[in-house]
Amino acid sequence: MVSSEVPIENWALQLTERSNYTTRQGGNKMSKKVDSAEKLTDEERILLVQSQKRHSDYQLTALSVIGVLGFLILWQIAVMLGWLPSRYVPMPSRVIQLFFAKWTDPNPDGATLGVNIIGSLQVALTGFGLAIVIGVPLGLLMGWFHAFDKFMRPIFEILRPIPPVSWIPITILWMGVGLKAKAFIVFFSAFVPCVINAYTGIKQTSPVLINFSKTCGASNFTIFYKIGIPSAMTMTFAGVRVALGNAWATLVAAEMLAASNGLGYMIQQGRQFARPDIIILGIVVIGAIGVLFTSLLAKIEDKVLGWKK
Repeated sequence: MVSSEVPIENWALQLTERSNYTTRQGGNKMSKKVDSAEKLTDEERILLVQSQKRHSDYQLTALSVIGVLGFLILWQIAVMLGWLPSRYVPMPSRVIQLFFAKWTDPNPDGATLGVNIIGSLQVALTGFGLAIVIGVPLGLLMGWFHAFDKFMRPIFEILRPIPPVSWIPITILWMGVGLKAKAFIVFFSAFVPCVINAYTGIKQTSPVLINFSKTCGASNFTIFYKIGIPSAMTMTFAGVRVALGNAWATLVAAEMLAASNGLGYMIQQGRQFARPDIIILGIVVIGAIGVLFTSLLAKIEDKVLGWKK
């Protein structure tokens, strides 16, 4: 009975000593890491944080690429195995081949891919640019000056619920079927979010800053220019992003106005000639250009709102 208890006690003692040794070793390692971190200068810490951020960005980018490639591979396999009818859903490899061929081949819609992209950019950027130039200042003025808000709000509230495509018939009567008519349709789709977000952003200006500026003797216009507008920029850029999405979404409808080129026109012609590859190519190009513009807009926002960081 005694002889059987001694080994158990020795074993428990050895286990306790090993645990304490491991704890001391871990503590020593942690203390070394803390000491090494304390020895870094401020510049080295900044470089370390930037390096970790770049590494994280690369990982996220790699995940995005893997996700897109995985989707395309599944799509390709589904068509090859007959899970999706090739008559209505072309393989991604076919769309990629058509993408390169369409730069020189105007068939079946009568224009190359480059001509269609330029035509769509003219329509979308004209309407989108006008929406920013008119809509953002209008929203800021309405949100800051109460008298102007009372004057403009009834007109804006009447126009706001009207779908952009409902303007197509009257636009044809007013402007014909040229660039102006198509840009007008895109303008209405992007105009409303620009006004609403600019209006909401400037309404959220801190009352403390406004009252402090008034106490210091600043005029109402000075407060509007130096405090109200910078405060509204975050919401304003959010509205511009929404407006950009609306502009591209309305592009196909705008190019239904007897257009002779453009990505929307190419999609319509793909439907006429029963070419789903043409339709999907147009959709993919519209989406890719939208992603590029969104990334560009994000960089501009970082530059303009860098002071907030």
